[in-house]
Order: sequence, then C-alpha cells, then structure tokens
Amino acid sequence: MTFFRRTPGPDPGWPPARRRRYWLWQYLWVTAAGVGLGALSLLLAVGPYDMAVFWGYWTHPDLLVFNLLPVVALLWLLYALLRRAWLAYLLEAAAVLTLSAGNYYKLMFRDDPLLAGDLALLKEAGNMAGRYRLFLDFKLALALACAALGTVLLALLVRGRPPKNTRLRALSGLLGGAVFLGLFPVLTDQGLYDRAAHYETIESPWSATQQYLAHGLVYPFLHSLSDAFETPPPGYDAARAQALAAAFPDADIPEGKKVNVVCIMLEAFQDFSRFGTPELERDVYARYHELEAESYRGDLVTNIFAGGTVDTERCFLTGYSQLTSFRANTNAYPWYFRSQGYQTTGYHPCMGWFYNRVNINERLGFQEYYFMENLFGQWSGDPDGTMALDNIFFPVLTGELSWRQAGPPIFSFSVTYQGHGPYTDSECYWGEVSDYISPDAPYTPEEQCILANYFGSVEDTANRLADFKDFLADQEEPYLLVVFGDHNPWMGDGNSIYEAMGLNLDQSTQEGFANYYSTRYLIWANDLAKQALGNDFVGEGPALGPYFLMDKLFELCGWEGPGFLQGTQAVAQRVSVQHESGIYLENGVFTPDLSPEGAALSQDYDFLQYYDRHHFRYSHLIP
Repeated sequence: MTFFRRTPGPDPGWPPARRRRYWLWQYLWVTAAGVGLGALSLLLAVGPYDMAVFWGYWTHPDLLVFNLLPVVALLWLLYALLRRAWLAYLLEAAAVLTLSAGNYYKLMFRDDPLLAGDLALLKEAGNMAGRYRLFLDFKLALALACAALGTVLLALLVRGRPPKNTRLRALSGLLGGAVFLGLFPVLTDQGLYDRAAHYETIESPWSATQQYLAHGLVYPFLHSLSDAFETPPPGYDAARAQALAAAFPDADIPEGKKVNVVCIMLEAFQDFSRFGTPELERDVYARYHELEAESYRGDLVTNIFAGGTVDTERCFLTGYSQLTSFRANTNAYPWYFRSQGYQTTGYHPCMGWFYNRVNINERLGFQEYYFMENLFGQWSGDPDGTMALDNIFFPVLTGELSWRQAGPPIFSFSVTYQGHGPYTDSECYWGEVSDYISPDAPYTPEEQCILANYFGSVEDTANRLADFKDFLADQEEPYLLVVFGDHNPWMGDGNSIYEAMGLNLDQSTQEGFANYYSTRYLIWANDLAKQALGNDFVGEGPALGPYFLMDKLFELCGWEGPGFLQGTQAVAQRVSVQHESGIYLENGVFTPDLSPEGAALSQDYDFLQYYDRHHFRYSHLIP
C-alpha cells in the first residue's frame, strides 16, 4: 500500500476502505506531530531545572493529557481550516515555541514563569529583553531543529488535503475546535489544577515558580488565563462585602496632621548584611543603617523575586493583595490623599511605557507623574535615553520638592531604576572589584564582578538616600519618608550567586521563604512631623505584605483614613502577609493553613478588596 503520494489526496478510483485507511494514516501523522510539538514544550518547560522534572511529566498521565491534548486539538483544527498539514504545523509550532522560549528565558534569567497576563506587557518584555544576553543552548536548538524536521516530514508524508465542503473536513475541524475550546473549563479549574501536579522532582511546592513548573507549560499557561480575567473570590458574598464597606466610611485627615508624605521604592535594594553574607571589604550599608536606626522599620514580604517590580508597587498603592488589570479608574491611596487636598505626584527615571505606568498611574489617582520623556531626559543629558540613575533621580526629586513647598501638602511616590539587573560580569562601574569583594571570597571572577557592581550601586543609593533624608530634616515643613525595596536582586542565572553565598532560599522552610521574598521597609519623620503627629517613628515593626504597609503608616500617624484601609486593619494586625503562593504570616508564623479566626479575617479582606475594586469612590475628583 502506498501512503506517500505526490498528489494532494487519494486516487478517485480507490475503494472506500482504502480511502479510509489513507485518511486514517494522514491524521495519525498529524496527531503524532502534535504530540511531538507538545513534548518539545515540556522539554523547554524545565528551563534551568533538572531534567528529572521533564521525565517526571511522563509518569503523570493527567499532566500529559492537559499539556498535549490542546496542542493536538489545535493542530487538527488548523489542518481542517488550512488543508495543508505542514502549514498548520508550522504556524502552531511558531506559536508554541515562541511561548516556550519566552518561558524558558524568564526561568533562566529571573526564575519566573510566563503567565497569560504577561502577554499584555509584550512591549515592555521586548524592550527589557535587550538588557539580557539571549542565547541558543542545546535544548532550544534541539526544539527548533525538531520543529523544522516536523514541518519537512509533514510536507513529504502528509500530502492529503481534506476536500472542501466535505464531512471529513467539517468533522475534523469541529472535533479539533470542540476539544480545544472544551478544555478551557477543565484547564482553568483550580481544584483540578491543585491535584494534577507532580511535586516529586521539584525542590519545593512553596515556590510559585515551581508550582507552575510542576504542571508543565501549556497547561499552567492556559490555566493562568483564569487569573487574567478577574473572578470573585471563593464563596464571595456580595451582601457581606457591601456591609463591610458600609461599616467603614472614609475619615478625613485632621488639618493639623496633614504632613507631607514622600514614598520611594528602591529597585532591587536588599540589605544583605543582615544575613551575614557575603563578606564585604567595606560597609556599604553604613549610612542606610544610620537611617534605619532613626526610623520605624521591618521586613516587607513581597510576592516576587528578582523581577515583577510593579506587583509590590501596586500592592502598596492600592492596599490590594490581588491586583487587577487597571484598565479603568481604580480606588487607590493616591485618590484618597487627593480627596484630602494633597497634591499627588510621582517620579520614575525610566520610560513611561514601562508597565504602562503612563496610563495606569493616572487611573490610580496621580495628578502628575514624571518619566524620562517629560522630566528626567532633560537632566540626564540624553533626551532619547531610556533611564537615569540615582545621581540624577535624587537631585531632581529634591529640586521638585523644593519648589512645591509653597503649595498644598504632597503625597509623592517614586520608583528608582538604579539597581535594576542584570549586573555585568566583565567590568566594574563603581571602582575596583577588590573595593567590595575579597579576591579570596568563594566566587568566580565573573561572580565577583557582578557582586561588586551590585554593592557599588547599593552604596551609592544608600548615600544619596541619606543625603535626601538630611534635606528633609532641614525643611520648615513636616515630612514623612517611606522607603522600601521592591524585591530581591537578580544574582546570576539560576540564582547561582545566591548558592555561592550559602544563603538559604529553601522555600519549604520558614527562614528560606522569608529570605526569598523579604526586603526591608522604613518610615522616617522629621522633627516637625513628629511634633504634628505625636510619634517618634522609631522601633522595629512587624513583617508585612506591601498591601498592608500603608495601614502601618496610617496607624503610626494616628489617621483613620479611607474606609477600605479601616476595614483591613484587623486582618493586617493578625495575618500580616497574604502571599499569592497561598502562604500566610499569622501571628508571626508562616503557614499555608490559617486558624479559623485568621481564615475568617482573610476571607473578609478578600471580599472587601474585590468589592472595592468594582466600586470606584472618587468620581467627583475627575474634571
């Protein structure tokens, strides 16, 4: 029997049985190609992790079905539509391998998987990709070669073109489409997702990245679509949420207590000296520690690691632990300060398109926000540049605050850029490597250079921050300064330098989880602010999620604040971390299981923030 033919279909004179066998073989080849393409996605899903993870997928039939069947079904659909197996395969391979490569690079560079919501940030991803060294390793090259081979084989072996307007074409298209679309309710089901995973070969199920890894690639990516579109929290009770919101009306800030509030989120700023590692040749944190000693300070437990700045940023600005798309005006603390007569402004010495801040910050209540395009470019000497460092950021912020003092009180929120990884391993920009890292330290020359660049940046930031504090101390107006880091820094591909440091990042332990996700926060006040608010703003505070940092600020100031904040204070005091991985900090202990009292408070918080996101309260402030 001949299955390789030069004509695009069976011979018209063939008997029905032979025609059926012909089409069966055509579709078997197409199915095999889809399975192979899905297998390539699983190969790349592993990223820098051990290949044992890849082989583990094949011991879980449910994971294979959920990762391979969508690829096969879509290929059937495309084959029916395009009538050319090689073209259908080429188009799907381009999509699947692009998705796989994006996930692969994110895992390699930042230990962070690719989610469906990331597709809304393609421009940002493309611009930032140029700052990393993209590479073509064996697994990526193998995947591309196999995809090319599959295209050629289908062009040679699957010549059959389903005839137009036939039951065969309609049936294959309907079947493929029905399976592909019908899988979505299954793939987005959270209960099934929690059960359908293999944790045998990953390091820790506490890691959000490894939770994703334990499910493959196509399956967790499609599952993440459920997060891309907001749904009510489990068991959502609209009446209770409305009652909670009604119980806490907004309260005004007393006129005598309206002090200026300046908030600065420092990019990738971490105090490694608190871990005792690495040993440094000089104390790069000296002035930062002096500032901490004058401040109320504590650990900030973020949702992110080595990337994803905007998560910490928007959790802080909104008080939400679960973020939305911000496609419309959304309740946030800048709106509240604006309602109290404050001038709400902010600064970021990078491009406004990054994380779409240029549009979203306005929806969060900022009256003005300044980027490279409308402020920092003129001071950097490079109007077409994409970012400015702290030697420009802090003097510009100082100047901006100086001329604004004659006006209303200020609420300012800034995000720095200096400290953004990756850090070069070939040239030290802050002096000599030996100024920071001993040649005898257990690091490769490349790792020493990376560390010297990071700690040189940290020292410069700490010194400029201390100078900025001195500026605020000398002002004749009351000022609060809130400072925190957004996440831990990138430290080598696959966290290689963290391993060399010996820093515990084992997220299955209390210490490792805290180390992985925690930075520091501080709240400092000048003398006039201390007098106005009756607080010295000194001491060690609790570990908090960034969504509860504003609760702590208002508590220290003696402000009641917006109703939403009042409604979250009880949970903030007991369950001060609501991590997106499902880990909580209740009464100072990290746990995946809350007490009944903690669970009730956490549920009320979920209800309240969902209600608050969908009931905008500040329309009267919009011209």
